[in-house]
Amino acid sequence: MTISETEDWKNGGFGVYVHWPFCAAKCPYCDFNSHVSKAIDEALWQSAYMREIDRTADLIGPREVNSIFFGGGTPSLMSPSLVGDIIKKIASHWAVSDKCEITLEANPTSVESQKLSGFRAAGVNRLSMGIQSLNDTDLKRLGRLHTAAEALQAFEIARKTFDKTSFDLIYARQNQTLDQWKNELNQALSLGLDHMSLYQLTIESGTAFGDLYKAGRLKGLPDDDLACDLYEITQELCEACGLSSYEVSNHATPASECRHNLVYWNCGDYAGIGPGAHGRLSYNNQRFATETVLQPNTWLETVLQGSDDVSRSVIPLADQASEILLMGLRLSRGISLKRLKTFFPNLDVSALATGQIQELAIIDEGRLKTTARGRMVLNHTISQILSILEGQ
Repeated sequence: MTISETEDWKNGGFGVYVHWPFCAAKCPYCDFNSHVSKAIDEALWQSAYMREIDRTADLIGPREVNSIFFGGGTPSLMSPSLVGDIIKKIASHWAVSDKCEITLEANPTSVESQKLSGFRAAGVNRLSMGIQSLNDTDLKRLGRLHTAAEALQAFEIARKTFDKTSFDLIYARQNQTLDQWKNELNQALSLGLDHMSLYQLTIESGTAFGDLYKAGRLKGLPDDDLACDLYEITQELCEACGLSSYEVSNHATPASECRHNLVYWNCGDYAGIGPGAHGRLSYNNQRFATETVLQPNTWLETVLQGSDDVSRSVIPLADQASEILLMGLRLSRGISLKRLKTFFPNLDVSALATGQIQELAIIDEGRLKTTARGRMVLNHTISQILSILEGQ
């Protein structure tokens, strides 16, 4: 059965992303929309967030909210009262699911740790902590403002405060050996976590690391073979501890997957609120990609003046199909063939089980999934599959 462009998002649900663009310091590897500011008028920012939530709700109408995610930047620099007021505003427009996951990203500094109980009282039920390393030397190199001991102490406070917790680590760092990463990851896994995000260090243009790399001054990065070994040992150790890789860089025990990120990867709808926030919204029988003004002060002024700060572009059905493959094949559970048939009416499953594709993807229980090898070369895998599907 063919469905309209505005119905497919229901396979992924609806979430709200709120971007807080400020940080205490800019990390040299970070290419997110984050800025250091000495003075922040929270009252003005609160007014702007409220206006944007109002405007979005008027645009798309009633929804059930499956997830709310405060990202950044460093949202734990916000006051708990501001976080609480944003949650209340969202709930005033949309029905918030009883199982709604409300995540806030936090840094493990002592100042921010003191605010955790306030965030919990404001309605946050999941905390994602940006620890990044359990090695003090590398923490300094990564521009972090905490020590490994402070991070572990803050995480213990978080675990006692929130229903769900997670933390991030970066590997494939400068001069990092395989044994060093094994020891560090085992230390993290010994904490009995239910969710971890484990990212290979990537060098992005426009960052401090990017500039150093371009100048040939960023030494000690792993070669391809070591990077591959680091990835493989990450999968092995996490799997052995019951934290399966449900997405390329994310590991969790059953039922502990990040619901907001699942909205993204399952190509649901999500409202992007705040400077530089992206969104996907379906209304008026079309699906739109949205993007807000990047520069924080420009965004603030534009919204407070009552102007629409959002650029929108219609996503054609063919591009939606590509996006579902790009996002859905990141997940270990893959994509249902029934859903694929919506976008590829002439879907021939047998064509996906021949030749080189056999080594990259499989059909299992009515779903198209990547193999372990296919996930290691995911972009190539998706390109191969898309070529076959578009040729049918």
